[in-house]
Amino acid sequence: MSSVDPRRWWALLVLATAQFMVIMDTSIIGVALPEMQRDLGFSQGDLQWVFNAYVIAFGGLLLLGGRLSDLLGARRVFTAGWVVLIAGSVVAAAATTAWVEVLGRAVQGVGGALIAPAAMTLLMILFSHDPKELGKALALYGAAAPAGGTAGVFLGGVFTEWLSWPWVFIIYVPIGVATLLATGLLPAVTGRRGGVDILGATAVTAGLALAVFAVVRAPETGWGSGATVLQLLGAAALLALFVVRQRAARTPLMPLAIWRAPGLAPANVAMTLLGAAWIPMWYFLNLYLQQVLGYGSFASGAALLPMTVLLMVFMTAITARLLGRYGPKRLLVGGLLVLAAGLLWLSAVEPTGTYAVDVLPASLVAALGMSLAYIPGLMSAMSGAPPEQAGLASGIVNTTYQVGSALGLAALTALATSQGAGELGDLPALTDGFSAAFTGAAAVAAAGALLTAIFMDRGKRPATPQDAPGDLAEQRPQPGEVTR
Repeated sequence: MSSVDPRRWWALLVLATAQFMVIMDTSIIGVALPEMQRDLGFSQGDLQWVFNAYVIAFGGLLLLGGRLSDLLGARRVFTAGWVVLIAGSVVAAAATTAWVEVLGRAVQGVGGALIAPAAMTLLMILFSHDPKELGKALALYGAAAPAGGTAGVFLGGVFTEWLSWPWVFIIYVPIGVATLLATGLLPAVTGRRGGVDILGATAVTAGLALAVFAVVRAPETGWGSGATVLQLLGAAALLALFVVRQRAARTPLMPLAIWRAPGLAPANVAMTLLGAAWIPMWYFLNLYLQQVLGYGSFASGAALLPMTVLLMVFMTAITARLLGRYGPKRLLVGGLLVLAAGLLWLSAVEPTGTYAVDVLPASLVAALGMSLAYIPGLMSAMSGAPPEQAGLASGIVNTTYQVGSALGLAALTALATSQGAGELGDLPALTDGFSAAFTGAAAVAAAGALLTAIFMDRGKRPATPQDAPGDLAEQRPQPGEVTR
């Protein structure tokens, strides 16, 4: 095969479709949650597992997915990821009980964790011969992420309103099959010899899942109960085992030496708190629109479109220019503060509120903050790593964002439930619970801004968009994750 693949742009279409679908998988379920809750019997507190099962599997296994892509060949892992994602979609669509739904979502997350790093590897192989072509390919690939997030919000409402909620998963089957048929366009990549740290991957994923489970169950069992304490201690032990394993393993998933890179630790803390603030806002805003304001699925999805469009436009057209002028630290701190302001505004929601007054302006302010903070946070996390570790740094920051999303949602759901969010049908109680969650998310975002201002290295030369590692272009937040 020649060094320049004549089918590379068609192959890019396949990879961009994968990026589009993986990101859409987190945003498309948002407006379907109340329907799923009624049909499958989720409690108000347990409903978050529809989201968290995917996030924990995806975030916890991203580093393993990247390692398998190196060892087995990126096209093989990309193909396997789609098979797993389709299987998980079938299970999620066919679920008649809550635990089967959660299982299907977790399997989808495993598929996404295989697809995402393999797709990025294939893109770099296809376009590394020409920096200009690579830049254009990365831009097109990156644009598929916010497009997927926006489409997910809209399509979730369409499917749920006029078909039924299983269609938010059924849609992955025909698109997945078409993608599998098109994998012949992708370059065959030979793997290399090496080991796989299965123990490390198992420990970190199990530790995260147990920590989230403990926080979710704490309002029922009590924060000081033996069950909660044992679960949290078990989670800590599993995460400690992961760290010890990374020191001892011959081929660790995450070599600990990378944390010596300047700015990596504070940037990842900021991204953890960014996810912990943003995801709960998106989650509870969906519930407020439908359970308090009485919006249908389609109306709820349409109500969130202005926020997601602002994110897509601002991040692709404006944030890069601001980065060149102000540097990532100022934008990250400013973005987190603006996000905190939008969340605090949302905390004033009323049981008799209106979309135009209580939701739209505050959600746009929050989206503006997110669009200012997300890319600078990624750049800060990646620009300090050596070029040969840019992919690892990208995987770590992806993981910390997902972990923050899951733990933040679990903690703020516990807070909301304790303040009345579990009282379905009682609009004042529901609103009080949602308001508490928005206030808590605002505090998390403000803490992220403060820690970033204090600990991010002031002496480090500000990164610019030109300094960004190649992997950065794939990192766009999705509305529901962001929204991966």
